[in-house]
Amino acid sequence: MDLKVFVDTDSDIRLARRLKRDITDRGRDLGSVLKQYNTFVKPSFDTYIAPTMSLADIVIPQGVENDVALQLIIQHVKRELDKRGYLTRSKTTCHYDNKLTELPLPESLVILPSTSEVKVLITIIRNKTTSRDDFIFYSQRLMRLLLEHSLTFLPVTPEKVTTFRGEEYDGVAYTGKLCAVSIVRAGEVMETAVHSVVKDISIGKILIQTCQGTGEPALHYLRLPYGIATMHVFLMDATLATGAAAMMAIRILLDHDVPEESISFVCLIASKPGVQAIAYAFPKVRIIMGELDPDIDEHYHICPGLGNFGDRFFGTS
Repeated sequence: MDLKVFVDTDSDIRLARRLKRDITDRGRDLGSVLKQYNTFVKPSFDTYIAPTMSLADIVIPQGVENDVALQLIIQHVKRELDKRGYLTRSKTTCHYDNKLTELPLPESLVILPSTSEVKVLITIIRNKTTSRDDFIFYSQRLMRLLLEHSLTFLPVTPEKVTTFRGEEYDGVAYTGKLCAVSIVRAGEVMETAVHSVVKDISIGKILIQTCQGTGEPALHYLRLPYGIATMHVFLMDATLATGAAAMMAIRILLDHDVPEESISFVCLIASKPGVQAIAYAFPKVRIIMGELDPDIDEHYHICPGLGNFGDRFFGTS
């Protein structure tokens, strides 16, 4: 869906805008503005900016005043959204109504082994009487355990090393690079944990919020690590309810050429309907979680769940 757009404005208008800004807002004189423009600004534009026009899919002359060009872009985006299925949440609920969740759990699902330690941590964060400080501390402990477990599913290759005794040891090394992408805001809380288990990992962010008018997820912000198409990706969110936001985030990664099998969705708690929805749409995406809950209610909340994770972690309401 990526569309490269070059907004082209007449050079006289660009100069007039710079003169107005620098003289009026910055208190500079006409001579110094023109000298800077002719010495640095225009040569840099001609060298670095103007050549990129040939790489654009669409060139828009006159900027925001070009209503025809803007409408063409809007129509293109709408066509792509229709083609890929804009009503993500309603489609997820439709699958749920059609008893998709009665199918066996997908092979792509991985649940953290329920040791006594893991069970204690999950019990604490589910408890509504748990203080915010305890909720933060014990949820972060659980995140580290979950991310350590997630690393075991990354591909490895044989690697031979020499020990301090001068003897050779047949070991393994991870294949390829790993990055993480958090779904803002609850997914951001897992960034500290992933930094603690993977040194110098690159982290991106995706902000997806529910549109009040349609109830559908909408993309508001996107920043992905450079070269993500060649990396293994941990897509992180604290919880998974309907799967609508996660499915949009996965779709964004696929649009940026990340192979489906290179994506692992990592969360603490998930509902079975959300898991089935993701597995139905993206069967090659691995889903790794701390514990699986059986249902969601009419408000799309996980049952029994642990409340609003972001509100409990950040102390908001």
